[in-house]
Amino acid sequence: MKQVKILAIGNSFSEDATHYLHKIAKADGVDVKVVNLYIGGCSIETHWHNIESDAKLYLYERDGKSTEQYVSIKDALKEEKWDFVITQQASPDSGIAETYYPYINQLFNYIKEQAPNAKRLLHQTWAYETGSKHDCFGRYHNNQKEMYQRLCEAYIGAAGKVEAQIIPCGDVVQEVRGKEPFIYEKGGMSLCRDGFHMTYVYGRYILAATWYEVLFRKNIMDNTYIPETVFAPGQVVDLYALNVIKESVHHICS
Repeated sequence: MKQVKILAIGNSFSEDATHYLHKIAKADGVDVKVVNLYIGGCSIETHWHNIESDAKLYLYERDGKSTEQYVSIKDALKEEKWDFVITQQASPDSGIAETYYPYINQLFNYIKEQAPNAKRLLHQTWAYETGSKHDCFGRYHNNQKEMYQRLCEAYIGAAGKVEAQIIPCGDVVQEVRGKEPFIYEKGGMSLCRDGFHMTYVYGRYILAATWYEVLFRKNIMDNTYIPETVFAPGQVVDLYALNVIKESVHHICS
């Protein structure tokens, strides 16, 4: 069976998204190589400037684990014949459309030149949790719904300009937030561990499941993988909550 090769040019949000992806794939008998290029808080503009300088500043993460090696975007793109190359905007800028340009056009043109056979996608990030203390939440008047609406518009506009498919993680996160047991405003579980990054179990699983449905066109409802709780000692996975997530992922992605 051919190994499917996935490269994310991202930051901590793509780190969250790729953590469980290879394990979900393995549960369906799919062999994958999942690489995330990590710089904390890295924006599309910074990705482009790093390409211009061929900066070897990206921590190379493979299948959810750090290799402790640092590479440039060019190094990574040349490493494999990638099936998918995925990038995203930094979360503070996600709903500010002008921050995407002209850098996203330049970035996607470069990816096309270096990996002409790869499908290019945009990872839609998510709005911060209600009450988040993130320094940049004020750009959206500390309002989750405003941030979500604005980032949706920005991603749709950018995807149209670079002809990229969107992985709708922000949409799925927002839908799950409206369902028990995840209605945070009514005492339910937050999907964020610090007000903006996803929780280690349910939050990261949402993202990986969404990527999986979009990239592989498989129904996550049929997947048997249950996320591990190694980063959340003592937490037991609630299979009802997991099923709520899977239903939302499939609803948005199908």
